[in-house]
Amino acid sequence: MKLYQSPASPYVRKVVVVAHETGLIDQIELEAVKTAPGAPDADVAKANPVKKIPALVTDDGLSLFDSPVICEYLDSQHEGPKVFPEPGNARWHALRVQAAADGLLDAALLIIYEGRIRPEELHYKPWTDAQMSKVDGALAALDTWSEDFGDRVDIGTITAGCALGYLDFRFPDKDWRGENRALATWYERFSARPSMQATKPVG
Repeated sequence: MKLYQSPASPYVRKVVVVAHETGLIDQIELEAVKTAPGAPDADVAKANPVKKIPALVTDDGLSLFDSPVICEYLDSQHEGPKVFPEPGNARWHALRVQAAADGLLDAALLIIYEGRIRPEELHYKPWTDAQMSKVDGALAALDTWSEDFGDRVDIGTITAGCALGYLDFRFPDKDWRGENRALATWYERFSARPSMQATKPVG
């Protein structure tokens, strides 16, 4: 399998963490690409019609894209403990956490793009403030839910861990831990997992 990726992408990190946790990492070729909203990589565009990473090409040539889809595919390719729980309440809870953490990332990335891509004279503070309020809303929900995370390793906790790592990486001045103590305590444990240590963002 080939994964088009950038090590700084939190969505890529999510996929690679799942690959580590499922024991599939050695079966995946990590193809680093340089891509941006206004300048997509040509190979990525062939694998993903919306021209974004991560994009996975399987051994039989099937192109899969968007991190939830890729993660679920990888989870179907191994025999060990699953990161997507079986149908039932546990699955819905995991998917809800994944959705909140992905929403946090979506809003955080829009803030980054506003600062990097739009000319400074066109920056619109109410827009970035609105996106940060989404980040804060997701953090508050994750803080409440984290009291029940325990030592779970599922698609929800993996996505939450990658989202918090992205905040530390791109928003180092944001004290998200101060108002989310339970979440911070959980993250300290979860981020020590080998899969998380091996995928710390760079660049």
